Amino acid sequence: PVSRRQAGARRPAGCRGMTKIKLCGLSRPEDIEAAGRLQPDYIGFVFAPGSPRRVTPQQAADLKRQLRPGISAVGVFVDAPPEEIAALLRRGVIDVAQLHGAESEETVAHLRALTDRPIWRAFRVRSANDVAAASSSSADCVLLDAGSGTGTTFDWSLLAGLRRPYFLAGGLHPDNVAAAVAAWRPYGVDVSTGIETNGVKDAAKMRAFCAAVRKEESK
Repeated sequence: PVSRRQAGARRPAGCRGMTKIKLCGLSRPEDIEAAGRLQPDYIGFVFAPGSPRRVTPQQAADLKRQLRPGISAVGVFVDAPPEEIAALLRRGVIDVAQLHGAESEETVAHLRALTDRPIWRAFRVRSANDVAAASSSSADCVLLDAGSGTGTTFDWSLLAGLRRPYFLAGGLHPDNVAAAVAAWRPYGVDVSTGIETNGVKDAAKMRAFCAAVRKEESK
């Protein structure tokens, strides 16, 4: 399990080798096996209805048992009842809750009253106002995305106004993630569509993504 302090830690200025990697939307045993070989910091289980990557709580529990130590599981939810999220956290099915819908600050507060586990909140970035909202969020960590699994990027120049740790998401893939890390030094990077082939997780792309991040950090 990851503490709130760890999940929301600020990246020390000038410190390299620390970009966190989250491989999201894992749904098959072979995805978990591939992740185990790569040792990302986080993997993501999507619980959002309608998502092609959706898993049930039982499927997530079965996959979590196969996850190697040292990798934390993030549950991705879209406007789910806080009680349902807290129940999965209490059972250890997930270690972190990521709110990826239209959840409010009140929702974050409600969930925080139910659990002491880390709470992340995703923001769809279309303007500086969205970055400002992320800056002021009470969530332990924020994730900046272009949409919900659309595989597209947003205007990264908007990141210049953000003064807190964040995960960069949306449109990242093995060929552009190194440039994103070099330019913005985010706390972490999150990928789903960018490590898929025909809508299925691709172990070779997963490996290339992690290698690109770690190669950039080693410079």
